[in-house]
Amino acid sequence: MKKHAIIPVFIPHKGCPNDCVFCNQKVITARTAHVTEDDVRRTIEQYLSTLSSRNMETIELAFFGGSFTGIPLEEQSSFLQIAREYKDRGIIQKIHMSTRPDYINEEILDNLIKYDADVIELGVQSFHPEVLQASSRGHSQEDIYRACSLIKDYGLELGIQLMIGLPEDTRERCIYSAQEAVRMNPSIARLYPTVVINDTELERMYRRGEYNPLTTEEAVSITKDMYRILDRAGINIIRVGLKSTDLVNENGQIQGHTYHPAFRQLVEGEIAREDLEDQLVRLDADGCIPENGKVTFACAPVSFSNMTGNRAVNKKYFTEKYPALKIRFTTDSSIDTGKYIVLV
Repeated sequence: MKKHAIIPVFIPHKGCPNDCVFCNQKVITARTAHVTEDDVRRTIEQYLSTLSSRNMETIELAFFGGSFTGIPLEEQSSFLQIAREYKDRGIIQKIHMSTRPDYINEEILDNLIKYDADVIELGVQSFHPEVLQASSRGHSQEDIYRACSLIKDYGLELGIQLMIGLPEDTRERCIYSAQEAVRMNPSIARLYPTVVINDTELERMYRRGEYNPLTTEEAVSITKDMYRILDRAGINIIRVGLKSTDLVNENGQIQGHTYHPAFRQLVEGEIAREDLEDQLVRLDADGCIPENGKVTFACAPVSFSNMTGNRAVNKKYFTEKYPALKIRFTTDSSIDTGKYIVLV
């Protein structure tokens, strides 16, 4: 049973001075109304009414939106005061927010500490300077390093968000970003494939032939390699891929098919397939496969859908590639989540 929940409160940062190529700021600004303190309390209470019976160990109140720390300090404080009230009463356990690397400084962090904030997620997107410039991020690589260091120095929990397939991006640059993220030692991370949205500079670049979106296969393959780097470093990957509600306009996708409702399962399913096949090849090389061809693939119950793959693609893969084997897929509660074992 899930023991951790997030109460999301969307605080739009209207009129963001930056104009990232993938963002439709005009639509965001037009569609988001001013959020009041009453709106925040109402959102919290609505979520708490459904969470109260679920025996959660940790409830986080998370301020999402354009960039929480980019709004005026007084407005930040008014929202943070509400969050601290619920935390002081023991109703929530953490205060969480997302922002940009260039909206972090000592004054902002002093204020966050004053209101007992816990987690800051940085929308880093890429650590590569050429990708940052081509995406019109409006901040430098040095801004990222400085923000990460400041957040850690203040004792706050650091989160890093990375995007895959931005302009001037390559597999190697994505891998570099994952490696640099590990060097910053965040507690949590999110991985998002780039999606082309209508009425963005990225769409116009695509129309002019200056940008080619990744295919689903390319996006999954690159994300999988980044996932492995972060996971091996012990970083909790809390999101892989976008939800439809994350998109300003879901119908804005042009091509490349990088938006997929089960993108995380595609990535984790490919990891499962690779891990199982690596073991299978080694067992075969060592002469350990029984003559009757019976082998068992096992994992934790929660990982079973990843082991079989989205729409059972892994089952089909192994059946077609290894027709002499009789493979049984099963679960074992003693196996760690995300681990896949071949038994003979």
